[in-house]
Amino acid sequence: MNLFLQNISTSQNEPIIWVANMFKITEIKSWAKTWGYSILKEKDDSINGASYYWMKNDDPNVSGVELSVSKVARAIYNNITNNEFVEHQKEFLEKQQDVKFSTTD
Repeated sequence: MNLFLQNISTSQNEPIIWVANMFKITEIKSWAKTWGYSILKEKDDSINGASYYWMKNDDPNVSGVELSVSKVARAIYNNITNNEFVEHQKEFLEKQQDVKFSTTD
């Protein structure tokens, strides 16, 4: 399963909620466009799939390349939120390690 941006907001001030679901690149392109980003899908025979190029429309220096739809969505989301998802994952992993090494009586 991939990550999906559900409740894609009509207003840029509404929060974006990540839930498990399948999605299409056309949905992500539409969502990204509302936030001022462009995505280009390019077939890539060397990886037996596609590469997804993304860019912030008003700042071409903010860009990247991902190998899956979920990764391009995550990259744009992290750019929008100043790496909120990355920080969430770090905190989650730290909590998992704490639980793993703690003992209960």
